[in-house]
Amino acid sequence: MPIDPQNALLTVQSGLAQLSALIVSYSFSAIGAVILLVLGYTVAGLAQRSIYAGLGHIHGFDTTLRHFFSRIVRYAILILVVVMVLGQFGVQTTSIIAAIGAIGLAIGLALQGTLQNIAAGIMLLALRPFRIGEYVEVGVISGTIEEIGLFATQLRTVEGVYVLAPNSTLWNLPVRNYTRNGVRRADITLTIGSWNDIDLAQKTMLGVAANDRRVRREPAPIAFVATVGDSNVAITLRYWTSAADFFATQIDLTKRAKQAFDSEGISIPAPPPEAPRQEASATRQ
Repeated sequence: MPIDPQNALLTVQSGLAQLSALIVSYSFSAIGAVILLVLGYTVAGLAQRSIYAGLGHIHGFDTTLRHFFSRIVRYAILILVVVMVLGQFGVQTTSIIAAIGAIGLAIGLALQGTLQNIAAGIMLLALRPFRIGEYVEVGVISGTIEEIGLFATQLRTVEGVYVLAPNSTLWNLPVRNYTRNGVRRADITLTIGSWNDIDLAQKTMLGVAANDRRVRREPAPIAFVATVGDSNVAITLRYWTSAADFFATQIDLTKRAKQAFDSEGISIPAPPPEAPRQEASATRQ
């Protein structure tokens, strides 16, 4: 069948007209998309800096939380801009939002433990049951706080061991903070023979505490009889000191109390001797 040149020309002209219309239409869409991306990126950056600076004016607001919330705002704006850009090209934004929601739900179900740690990290940073440099005990975990993150907290034990504890564990258990109040009570107990002067022993221990500037005068230190045995009496010195001086003061006062007892002639009973071992003799048949 012969091709009609006139019809072919009309077909080509019609196709070129449609192509030109598409090019013009998508050119405006592309230009609008570029403008939206530039404006969205700029607005996201400004919003992030504004949120970070605004939260910085809140007294005691943690720097980690400032970064976290400001980045959430930035990424939320960028996601909204991407959805708007896709809408410029005729993509159904409702289906995109539904897909994003489904993806978020799937990620949330897959990362339940991680999300729990993030939520616990936010609560720890907001309520501050412990701060960096404080010594805490949480369940079987104890040590000095070195860093509080959104996922986990770093601690250093008294033995110098590095511990990384999930935030959800630290949030779900009672926290014993030995540093927060600034002062701690300590007890030193020495056992003396029951034949010694108990009043002199108490006075001696109080004198040791009075001569140490780290021991607080209020509440005043006290010395009392803790337990009474058949041949010995346990005398306890109870005093208050700063949390930073707790261990050093306890070590020094224990040594000085023993030396003061020796100088006053207050004797500490020796442990009972071990019973001699009796070896069973083998009988010969």
